[in-house]
Amino acid sequence: MKIIIVEKNEAGQRLDKLLLKQLNKAPKSFIYKMLRKKNITLNGKKADGSEKTRIKDEIKLFLSDDTIDNFSEAFHTANVEYDLSVVYEDSNILVVNKPAGLLSQKAEKKDISLVEHIISYLLATGEITEEELKTFKPAVCNRLDRNTSGLVVAGKTLLGLQTMSELFRERTLDKYYLCIVKGTIKEPQIISGFLKKDEKTNKATISMKFSEGSGPILTEYRPLRYNGKYTLLRVKLITGKTHQIRAHLSSIGHPILGDGKYGDKSINLELKKAYCLEYQLLHSYQLNFPQMTGEFKDLSYKELKAALPDYFTVIQKEILNEFNEYSGN
Repeated sequence: MKIIIVEKNEAGQRLDKLLLKQLNKAPKSFIYKMLRKKNITLNGKKADGSEKTRIKDEIKLFLSDDTIDNFSEAFHTANVEYDLSVVYEDSNILVVNKPAGLLSQKAEKKDISLVEHIISYLLATGEITEEELKTFKPAVCNRLDRNTSGLVVAGKTLLGLQTMSELFRERTLDKYYLCIVKGTIKEPQIISGFLKKDEKTNKATISMKFSEGSGPILTEYRPLRYNGKYTLLRVKLITGKTHQIRAHLSSIGHPILGDGKYGDKSINLELKKAYCLEYQLLHSYQLNFPQMTGEFKDLSYKELKAALPDYFTVIQKEILNEFNEYSGN
């Protein structure tokens, strides 16, 4: 027999979903059969699996140890020597400055992503155990392209993951980026359009008219420094589509430097030769939180910022060494 006491990261989900995580090699039919025969009970009573679990609920599995072992496979995280630049951490969330070149989350099973670094960090600091990873896996709430650096928010708890994911989904959390683009931009602007992504090429196209499969986008930018050749922009994502900033700026003739997919090949080649630049000069540098309540009230109106990568700072100083600053509001 095994007794499971529901903890905070397991509460709020259906009983059958939780059981399928605990007995992750068992077929659904087996779970429902055990519930019908009262070989699995919830708080000493018969259950059908649709019940929502609550903290301190007691689930009893009247099964042999061999059966439980045969139907259980422990979660094994990749053995990663985590390397995280932590910007903010509390009991529910972790905010890190992701380096360019690292995936936010796995694209393929063999990948090592930011998520594996985060899980390794939480295991090392005792924030989570291997046993708890059976039923809850910390995850990122927003994603950055592999070659984009900056702020990524992860949920350490189910509540943290759900709450932060909703903020990003509802766009109540303001996201600001810094980038260096080709050409001179002297005035701030909000630009619109329709973005359509080709799944085969993993490339987005921008048009001014709606077409099947496209979605509306809004991007706000403000020049910070500019000269006759380049501009340092602060960009605010109003909508949040895949490759939005990169494709949108490129579509108006101001591609981001170092961007191999949407950028200017000749400029990228110059930067690669001069600075060994491997990544686009796009950095998610600031998150502004709205008013928050409950366990997240300390995040109310908090501004989090991530330092620029060294290569970004060096190139910015070199190519914008003589510049004009935008003096408007």
